[in-house]
Amino acid sequence: MAFAATIERVQTELNTVFDQLGSYFDLPDAIRQIHPAANEWSIDEILEHITLTDHFLMLTLRTSLRTVLKRSKAQAVEAGESDLDSIVRIGDPDAFGWIRPEHMEPTRLKPMREIRATMTAQRLECLMILDQLPNGEGSLHKVSMSVQSLGKLDMYQWLYFLVQHAKRHTVEIERILQRFAA
Repeated sequence: MAFAATIERVQTELNTVFDQLGSYFDLPDAIRQIHPAANEWSIDEILEHITLTDHFLMLTLRTSLRTVLKRSKAQAVEAGESDLDSIVRIGDPDAFGWIRPEHMEPTRLKPMREIRATMTAQRLECLMILDQLPNGEGSLHKVSMSVQSLGKLDMYQWLYFLVQHAKRHTVEIERILQRFAA
């Protein structure tokens, strides 16, 4: 089956990172609201930021899915796998500085139960998108990604970018928790 290893890796890591993110909602409010430094976000703010970023990444995924499903009726999928390794560096908060757009910064206005529900829905939608691309169809359309000059990404890579962005922030959250424990 074309792209089987790609699909399995994206699905496994997506579930893993969303499970980890979900566990942070169960932390006491006092811990989730700690600001490690004046210019650093709290865990609550990081979680909201992830949902905001995912919202915009998923707009592209939805549009791409429609394109891919049309193309898959007329275009054969070539054997192969997506290059996911080139995206791994996105998950490392120490690899590069990242200036995010203002519309992806936390508003601090939504209740955490709403942010959690949004994140759960985003996870399910990502998995549903992946389920609709079981035979490599996600490779039939590429979209440019400007972050770290990644270039054109297929749908599997785009989903993996979403995963790596979330991983980047789990590292930050874990650092907050380590400082709090100390």
